Amino acid sequence: MQPASIDETHAQLNAQGYFASRELATALFLALKMERPLFVEGEPGVGKTELAKAAAGMLGTSMLRLQCYEGLDTASALYEWDYPRQIMALRLAEAAGETPRNDTLYRSEFLLKRPLLQALLPDEQQPGVQRVLLIDEIDRADEPFEAFLLELLSDFQVSIPEYGTVRAEHAPLVVMTSNRTREVHDALKRRCLYQWVGYPDRERELEIVAARAPQTSADLQRRAVGFVHQLRTMDLFKAPGIAETIDWCRALAALSVTELDPQSVQDTLGVLLKYQDDLARLDHDRIAQCLAEAQ
Repeated sequence: MQPASIDETHAQLNAQGYFASRELATALFLALKMERPLFVEGEPGVGKTELAKAAAGMLGTSMLRLQCYEGLDTASALYEWDYPRQIMALRLAEAAGETPRNDTLYRSEFLLKRPLLQALLPDEQQPGVQRVLLIDEIDRADEPFEAFLLELLSDFQVSIPEYGTVRAEHAPLVVMTSNRTREVHDALKRRCLYQWVGYPDRERELEIVAARAPQTSADLQRRAVGFVHQLRTMDLFKAPGIAETIDWCRALAALSVTELDPQSVQDTLGVLLKYQDDLARLDHDRIAQCLAEAQ
């Protein structure tokens, strides 16, 4: 069931363990209210994909996910025909003395439905429930695929030459994410509501960590979040996101670390940083300095 206000959207996201800013809750509420796709940009690991998961939980539905990559085509994203079954149907028709027609080969049961097409069709398991479609990392797809999405995002319909036009009875909630590895075309952005998701402030990140890594003590969570925020002020190739903060706290708990010190940080730094150049910047003395500044 759709939330009735921004405050209710915010509260329902919190109930799903997703601690959104008011601006992001507003963007999601408007996307639902106006039946417009939501385009979410930001650094990797700030919770863009998790927003779609939380929205699906909030609406009481499952999430359909299309992971984008270079070379993604309509056969992988929208549909393809089940050729072996079509050939069998053709042979059965010929054996029965029937003249094969289009409706012999191009029937619904021969249509292999991929995430984009599934999002336009009613959910047989949950009739009447709004579907959630995540188009993840659209910046990794090619520009021709962006152009293909324009019809779907404008009218929530797609045209299949042999089958006809498929139009959604109820517009799905579409959440499209980008890590901004390249600029997405303006024509695609114009069809969406837009929201930038940045790194949260300490208090909100502490809320997130407390909810997602409750096995660590409050004091350790506070010091870990403070240390990560210090790392984000450094000139790193890839600063750690919220996902890395959560993973780090879980790793510290798995190692029974109860207090942060330079050695325990250095031992587990690979959970936070994913590039050798970044790891090389943080020697024992620099870690000690960051820990002191994070107090």
